[in-house]
Amino acid sequence: MEDWVLKQFLFYRLPKRILDIVVSLVALVVLSPIFLVIALIIKFSKGTSHVFYAQDRVGQGGKHFKIYKFQSMVDNADRILKSDAQLYQKFVDNGYKLPTKEDPRITKIGAVLRKTSLDELPQFWNTLIGNMSIIGPRPVVESELVEYGDTKRIQKFLSVKPGVFGLWQASGRSNIGYPERAEIELDYVDRANLTLDFKIMFQTVIAILKGDGAF
Repeated sequence: MEDWVLKQFLFYRLPKRILDIVVSLVALVVLSPIFLVIALIIKFSKGTSHVFYAQDRVGQGGKHFKIYKFQSMVDNADRILKSDAQLYQKFVDNGYKLPTKEDPRITKIGAVLRKTSLDELPQFWNTLIGNMSIIGPRPVVESELVEYGDTKRIQKFLSVKPGVFGLWQASGRSNIGYPERAEIELDYVDRANLTLDFKIMFQTVIAILKGDGAF
């Protein structure tokens, strides 16, 4: 058992962490002009007073952290959603997402950012500081954990770092809801290795360019 743990560390976890640091650093530097342009557009857009959005998510081992995104919603977005019981129920039933055209919280620039996944770029900072990885299951809010089943399955889901990109996104993103999404994410945990991670990265880039499953 100790030999397996050592091999897992040397041949997967360590190189994965090194790749996370290198890729996130390069991305933050190279994409900094894009960050600046997006930040300025959001700053001068109507509906929101913030450039970045931080939300509590559940990470590896059940530890909570703040995930960062470019602001794509109006101020008081959560209150607006929950004030409409019917719309909120649709949000829950639809895998905690709404089509952009039906979501009163999304700003005009936010719709573009979500369609292109540019709103996710600040998560390279999450990767750099270590509470996320480039590849892994997408992090969820506390209320979503119930979708993963019993305690054993939830612990399995939380046994790895959540990712900026993941098998669920590569498989179709918002086109795939629960419970299938949960099965895909758990399948990744079972099969996680560097070869799979590179494959997921390639497939996710293709999915983003095609706009598959983007809300």
